[in-house]
Amino acid sequence: MKIVVDENIPFAQQILSQHGEVVALDGRTMQPSQLRDADALLVRSVTPVNAQLLSEAKQLKFVGTATIGTDHVDQALLKKLAISFASAPGCNAIAVGEYVTTALLAAATERQQSLQGQSIAIVGAGNTGSQLAKRAKALGMQVMLYDPPLQQQGLCEQSVSFEQVLSADVISLHVPSIKNGEFPTYHMFAQEQLQQLKPSQILINACRGDVIDNQALLKQAEQGLSPLLILDVWEGEPAVLKELVDYAFIATPHIAGYSLEGKMRGTSMVYQAMCQALNLDYQDNSDSLLSQPDFQQLSLNGRVNQAKLTKLTQFIYDIFADDRRFRRFGLQPQGFDRLRKNYPQRREFSSLQVVSQHDQVALSALGFNHQENK
Repeated sequence: MKIVVDENIPFAQQILSQHGEVVALDGRTMQPSQLRDADALLVRSVTPVNAQLLSEAKQLKFVGTATIGTDHVDQALLKKLAISFASAPGCNAIAVGEYVTTALLAAATERQQSLQGQSIAIVGAGNTGSQLAKRAKALGMQVMLYDPPLQQQGLCEQSVSFEQVLSADVISLHVPSIKNGEFPTYHMFAQEQLQQLKPSQILINACRGDVIDNQALLKQAEQGLSPLLILDVWEGEPAVLKELVDYAFIATPHIAGYSLEGKMRGTSMVYQAMCQALNLDYQDNSDSLLSQPDFQQLSLNGRVNQAKLTKLTQFIYDIFADDRRFRRFGLQPQGFDRLRKNYPQRREFSSLQVVSQHDQVALSALGFNHQENK
């Protein structure tokens, strides 16, 4: 069989080649003719899977996206064409939770504040929001969840009001991009909502760029009225509103979920779904493909405080290196894509064993592999 994959899906060649020919292509420039004899297609969020792309794919039987988002895939069309579909919900939830945790600790250091007791409104209580909630609680924050769709399904009983969201010390966004229906998220934070926010707050977007009206946010920022901004996603990607970047405390090119482990989970989940859909023997060797991290163990003396956690998170993940690269190389569409394509290897907190006599619960809840120093 022939399997066409986005060239940025990690380990796809090693995992999929046991089932046939694997052809890796640029996901943003993929053409219909390249799918003419493909049996399976694996993409990321940069590839719109629509009627145009599939116009020549006459033998395609499976489409998978190694992402949690699915707004780039016309699922109704796939159903009509009897093409199986799968995504990878939750694959990068841990990585995004760790990105936001690292950014929050950095912001608290910048403002010389304690996160203990501060309120955080997490908009979207799914896989990613839940991972962040666990880490925010470990930091001693007051967690508020806002997710009307899950609340309607009885899956988020503690969902707060949107007014409570707007008044939280920290607002972190973790929803898909939805333009229609009962619960749209497109421009959820438009001019009216943004004008109710204060410079003392922190606004984080690590989901989809168009959840915030970027032009309206720029106007607020130009007047000195916006919250402290941590922005990983941008309206109109790969083109970004350059002027808005200048006002962000942390700005990155849609890489919050780009841990090596998260990418591996995405590939593995879609591969398993492909095997089920196409009745293939499932042989996942992904665990053996993960390389050993550069640092495997670190010892902490004394109690773990916010300052130590800030250093510890940035030891694992240098978020400001991502920020610097983005501001220097990512403000043009080609540079934005290049940064994502050539993203350096980033490991999750669990890759580091932290030896400490204290704070086992907090370190474990943040995702570190904790070992008590006896």
